[in-house]
Amino acid sequence: MHDRQRGRAEPNTMIDDTNDATTPGPSVLIIEDDRNLTRVCATTLEAAGYRVLEAATGQSAIQEIRTRNPDIILLDLGLPDVDGVSLVPQIRSHTAAPIIVVSGREQDADKVKALDAGANDYLVKSFSIPELLARIRVGLRHRAHVGDTASTVVTFGEYRFEIEARRLLRGDRPVHLSATEFKLLAVLASRADQLVPTEVLLKETWGSAYKRKGGYVRVYMFALRHKLEKDPAKPRFLLNEGHRGYCLKTATTSREDQPASTTRLRRSAA
Repeated sequence: MHDRQRGRAEPNTMIDDTNDATTPGPSVLIIEDDRNLTRVCATTLEAAGYRVLEAATGQSAIQEIRTRNPDIILLDLGLPDVDGVSLVPQIRSHTAAPIIVVSGREQDADKVKALDAGANDYLVKSFSIPELLARIRVGLRHRAHVGDTASTVVTFGEYRFEIEARRLLRGDRPVHLSATEFKLLAVLASRADQLVPTEVLLKETWGSAYKRKGGYVRVYMFALRHKLEKDPAKPRFLLNEGHRGYCLKTATTSREDQPASTTRLRRSAA
């Protein structure tokens, strides 16, 4: 792990809240063994509000993905320990985050192989910084869709949750979310009014290495309820069904005042 990462607060640890009124930006994992290119990209991305993670090998990249679950991945194909194309399916087995291949290989056959393997986009070196930022925005926008719709906004009660803009509003006032709180709420919002299994919440919020750490979800749901619910002990929006999972309830019904444990929720597909 490079010094750049050690100097940052871990985005997926149990304590990651700040006093900043702005929700932290998306995390980008740069998988690249060229230190100069990594430095340039990282500086540019940080200036644009992104949080940067780095990995110089395929092995370290998988570790970062399993434990930090970045929002989007930039992947070079010429890594020292593995060919990047063969790494794509491994990455995809751990995360649904968009993968943008960034490579000096210009042949159509290389592009087709990477895209067929599971990559979402392909960018040939050398690229312009505006194009890189645009490709990242497109990838994140697609990831922010609610269910099968084109919408990236969920409303519930007096709240408006703008997933793509990474903003939660109560009326016209922003509500601060830590990086982990945002990610957890975004997973629920993308499957609004469906029961999302705890293991899915863990994988998509923290990473595949945390699939048995159910206590993490309980701690952060406790924090979110205290931020969003009028009475956290009788939640209207953030409901759970025993130990099976949680749901962000957006529809108002006559049963909204019943205890969450008695409310039957439609189970989301993992």
